[in-house]
Parts: sequence; structure tokens; C-alpha cells
Amino acid sequence: MAYDGEQALKAIKKGKHDLMVLDLRMPGINGIEVLRRVKKSNPDVQVVVLTGHGTEKDEEQAKKLGAFAYLKKPADIDLLVGTLQKAWSRLKKSKRAIDSVIMAAAFAQAGEKEMARETLAEFMDEDDDEKKKESQGD
Repeated sequence: MAYDGEQALKAIKKGKHDLMVLDLRMPGINGIEVLRRVKKSNPDVQVVVLTGHGTEKDEEQAKKLGAFAYLKKPADIDLLVGTLQKAWSRLKKSKRAIDSVIMAAAFAQAGEKEMARETLAEFMDEDDDEKKKESQGD
């Protein structure tokens, strides 16, 4: 929890954060600048902007800077929770992809090219299954 932009940036520097809910209007450094700095130093952090004072220009800028979503206050709790779940799913998928590539590279370097191919194929199959589930849920 941070009460201003400076505290938010210090928190990001101190520890590994995966997901951030960010207001645009706060004391000191504003949310757009916090978003810019967070995405520059930690591009994998999923940032959900939640603001009561944002403009269309703010929304456009936040999305260009890499915000996962832009929501307005008062927040619909179901929409907020659903958005956070989607952001978390994207993050997990990204981490699984990195893990799979690293594992496949290790197999390939050890001369186990078939295991490397199977590792990547398994990840791709899981990804296809997830895409099918998502399209059925829409």
C-alpha cells in the first residue's frame, strides 16, 4: 500500500511486485508518471488504473504506457475482481512461457534436442487449450 507516487515507486524498487492497482491523482508524483516509471523498470508488472478523476486523454496515455486496464471509480467490484484475475492470468502465462523456454534451452544445450522440442510443444499445447477455454467463456 502506498499513499503517494513516491511511496509507490519505492515499494516497486524494494520488492518484487506482480500486480498494481494505481490511481492517477495522488500527492506528489502523479499516476501517469508512476506508470511510466514502473513499466520502464519492471515491464512485466500488470498495472490496473483505477481512478475517479481521469480523462479520455489519461486513459489513452495509460494504455499507451502499458496499463493492463483502465477502470473508473466508483468501481464495480465484480468488474475489478474480474480484471485483476485476468491480469494475474496473463502474468502466470508469461512466467510459464519464460520457464518453458529456459527449460527447453537447457535441454538443447545438454544435447537433448528431442526433450527441448517436447517441452516447447507441451507449452504450446497448453496455450492452445487456454485460448479455447477463453473463447468458449466469451
